[in-house]
Amino acid sequence: MAHTHPPRFLKIVDDARVRVRETTVDEVKSRLDRGDKDKFVLVDVREDREFAADHIPGAVHLGKGVIERDIEAQFPALDTPLVLYCGGGFRSALAADNLQKMGYTNVISMDGGIREWREKSYPLEKGS
Repeated sequence: MAHTHPPRFLKIVDDARVRVRETTVDEVKSRLDRGDKDKFVLVDVREDREFAADHIPGAVHLGKGVIERDIEAQFPALDTPLVLYCGGGFRSALAADNLQKMGYTNVISMDGGIREWREKSYPLEKGS
C-alpha cells in the first residue's frame, strides 16, 4: 500500500536525497545472498513496533527517533558501512543525511524500503 506523504515532508526528503547515496532493494538482497552481510551493517530506522512486526533478517534496529543519539555508541568508526532502510526509503534518506552531517562517510539509504522488500516476497523475520 503506497503512502501519500505531505508536501513539506516530501520537500525535506527530496532535499536530503540530493546529498545521500541510495541503493535498491534488489542490490541489498543480492549483497546478502552473496554473503556480504559482514561487509556492511543493515540498519532498520523504523519505529519499535514496526521492527517488532517484521524486519529484514540480520538487521539492527536504531529507530529514526534515536539513531543520531545512539549511533556513536554502537558504531563509533565513522567509515562503518551502513545501509539504512525504513518503510519506503524516506525516513532512511533523512537519517542517512543526518549521519553524514555527523561525519559518517559510508552511509546508503535503501530506496523502496521494506515495503518493496515485502512485495518481492524476500525473507523477513519477526520480533526484536
